[in-house]
Amino acid sequence: MHHFLFGIYPYIAISVMVVGSIVRYERDPFTWKSSSSQLLRRRQLVLGSVLFHVGVLVVFFGHLFGLLTPIWVFDAIGISHGAKQVLAVVVGGIAGAMALVGGVILFHRRWTDPRIRRTSSFADISVLALLIAQLVLGLGTIFVSVQHLDGHEMLTFMAWAQGIVTFDAAAASYIEESALVFRLHLFLGLTIFLIFPFTRLVHMLSAPVRYLFRPGYQVVRSRRQATRSESRPRVSGMVGPAE
Repeated sequence: MHHFLFGIYPYIAISVMVVGSIVRYERDPFTWKSSSSQLLRRRQLVLGSVLFHVGVLVVFFGHLFGLLTPIWVFDAIGISHGAKQVLAVVVGGIAGAMALVGGVILFHRRWTDPRIRRTSSFADISVLALLIAQLVLGLGTIFVSVQHLDGHEMLTFMAWAQGIVTFDAAAASYIEESALVFRLHLFLGLTIFLIFPFTRLVHMLSAPVRYLFRPGYQVVRSRRQATRSESRPRVSGMVGPAE
């Protein structure tokens, strides 16, 4: 089961996320949105949204570069394993706390406001609850990490993540002795990847790249339609009895 969860399940989750996102974008592009409820209640949304999104972005990119950057890169620039783990604990702890506070505000807002609750789907509420649970688990790993500031725990998960990327068959064995809270954190993170294409989280992939290269004008009807419209006689004023 350990080998399946951390050696096979990552490929299932990532494959579903990539293929599912492409299929959704091609088949249901109008559902590709964040479904914002800003018009229903703005004040609480701004505070919660800023804290949540800033915190999540820092945590996500911290995990991405922290886990996938080869260890020799840190050695080459003079960052020791212990210093990297301390940096990850401090920055990750602050960003994770910000995201958790923001997530709780957004969840409270979505759960308690009757109007927002009626416009929220089961998936909207569930995925927010999963993200909050993931943040709690992530913050929980800090209490284990501070007991091993030599960087060994960090190297273990770097080896696992890079092993998954390079299709190392023994990747799952690298974290077999890791604390349970770490493995729960990994499993829930992979599960969020799995359900990603079926939730509002897909809007994270929306970047206004096309907007930068848009033409200076916007065509709203074809030239043929415009010609037909202009060739029709225009009737203005009111028609009354002949004088």
